[in-house]
Amino acid sequence: MGGLYEDTRLRNRTEVFPDRETAGEQIGLFLRERFTFPRPVVCPIPAGGIPIGIPIARTLDAPLRPVVVRKIQIPWNTESGFGAVTWTGDVVINQDLLKRLHLSSVEIERAISRAKASVEERIRKYASIRPLPDITGRTAILTDDGLASGFTMRAAIDSIRLQNPERVVVAVPTGSLAAVRMVSAHADDLICLNIRGGFSFAVADAYSHWHDLSEEEVRAYLDQAVQEGLY
Repeated sequence: MGGLYEDTRLRNRTEVFPDRETAGEQIGLFLRERFTFPRPVVCPIPAGGIPIGIPIARTLDAPLRPVVVRKIQIPWNTESGFGAVTWTGDVVINQDLLKRLHLSSVEIERAISRAKASVEERIRKYASIRPLPDITGRTAILTDDGLASGFTMRAAIDSIRLQNPERVVVAVPTGSLAAVRMVSAHADDLICLNIRGGFSFAVADAYSHWHDLSEEEVRAYLDQAVQEGLY
């Protein structure tokens, strides 16, 4: 299990960040003030991770390289998933949840296929997404706008380790206590400013202003990163 860091003043609170950009700025400052990472590369997960990752990259003077990961949706609840597929085609399954869902093999394969197609489509849409730089011996900082189940981030960690980084750090504004515990067992360090326990958890509850980002908004953020020389 890696190191786990939080802002204890924010534990179990809601609406602690005005928006994603401000949350990213706060994480960037938290990282800069407390850590020294060898040659960091900031790897946000689109869509929500992009406006988080840009301020982190800016603050740490690090390159930005998005990594596409999509959850494998539960057929009757597309907001939830029983695993995730990464940009490399790797598949991570929440086996405990899958057993409780009682899905047929056909339903499982169909859901995985949809997630893979979504990953491929998203990579095509973000035409300027560049391949990851050689991160051998570097610090990969994975970020998103929050950890609900944590399996999307778990999949990203497993895939990024294939690139032989020196460290894999996860840095997110908010996360459920269960997801934070699970993800921290796979990352070298996990920074989650706002950890919340309890039965019910929604990433959106950490933000005063929240909306699902459109593809156009993500493209605009990436264009901004290009102009700043981050991407």
